[in-house]
Amino acid sequence: MKPVLTRWITLLLATTSAMAVATVYFAQPLLESMAADLGVAQQRIGWVVGATQAGYALGLLLIVPLGDLIDRKRLLLGQLLLSVLALVGVGMAPDWALLLLALAITGLMAVMVQVMVAHAASLATPGQQGQAVGSVTSGVVLGILLARLVSGGLADLAGWRSVYLFAAGLLTLLALVLWRSLPMGKPVSLRSGYRALIVAQFRLYQHDRLLRQRGLFGVLIFAAFSVLWSAMVMPLSAAPLALSHTQIGLFGLAGVAGTLAAARAGRLADQGRGERTTGLALVLLVLSWLPAAFVEHSLLAFGLGVLMLDFAVQAVHVTNQSLLLAGRGAMASRLIGAYMCCYSLGSGLGAVLASWVYARWGWAAVCGLGMGISATALGYWLGLQRARAAEAALQCSGQNL
Repeated sequence: MKPVLTRWITLLLATTSAMAVATVYFAQPLLESMAADLGVAQQRIGWVVGATQAGYALGLLLIVPLGDLIDRKRLLLGQLLLSVLALVGVGMAPDWALLLLALAITGLMAVMVQVMVAHAASLATPGQQGQAVGSVTSGVVLGILLARLVSGGLADLAGWRSVYLFAAGLLTLLALVLWRSLPMGKPVSLRSGYRALIVAQFRLYQHDRLLRQRGLFGVLIFAAFSVLWSAMVMPLSAAPLALSHTQIGLFGLAGVAGTLAAARAGRLADQGRGERTTGLALVLLVLSWLPAAFVEHSLLAFGLGVLMLDFAVQAVHVTNQSLLLAGRGAMASRLIGAYMCCYSLGSGLGAVLASWVYARWGWAAVCGLGMGISATALGYWLGLQRARAAEAALQCSGQNL
């Protein structure tokens, strides 16, 4: 009998996903404190984020596919325990090199999020897979949005090291609960070796048209997402606004609306409305840059733009995963890993472009960049709709002959 994905298991997976993804984003408001504590020049402290993201990207390629080869519950528990050790290593790192190594391992283990999404999809019934993906992804969204705010508050109370030690304690507790509560997945039917599995993952891009289509959406929407979140700190912290890091972090609360989009988008995908959801969300994404452009004149308008953008991005993100995983639970880990590589690529490109554009032309140009990327995604969706309509008309004409 197939294990049942209960509300309790869904909540547990969503909570663990929130904590896991938060470990990747904790460092953002702590960079100056880390640099001062370890005697590192500020121009080098960016390696903190770079090491974590590099570990995360490597994990997507090398660890996530293991979920199709070994039992996902055992894989998750192993990742949780290694993550705890890495977080303790970050919190106690005596020098720069060991800090970067511990952060890279933290990022490497944080890909447990994708394993949890795949496990939730495999435990759910076919008609509930989209809702399951949306619910777990809601936890991911909350973890991303609240990580900076929570880490800043803890650092103010007990220093930056306490953030990572506290996270290690929470993940230890969650590992114990998962060990007792999480059901085993379906028996693993894949018998190919690890090397063959990795090769097969790269071949997915060649042979899976849906992955290529949804992967391109992933690159574009997360490039737009990263453009906003990477560059927004510059106009908000500069005169005349001059907001503190804590005040800037509060804008993350506006993005909590993304959790609503995640859950709803999954249900719509289950109902066969994934394409319509994608189109409407991309229109909202393009429009979100209009209020965001008024950051120096109205923080309320800017907050509205943040809310719209997060809502749109998460709606497309969950729809992408729901459509990719529908009826393909046996290869869920490889599909999620391949898709999330597109996410990492988009996030990295967006951050690099945003800082370069802002340094030369300011915030208005950044908004123009974000709107251009968003419009490209919308144009691609419209092109796919026209191609499908033409293909359907050709089939109909062929049947009438």
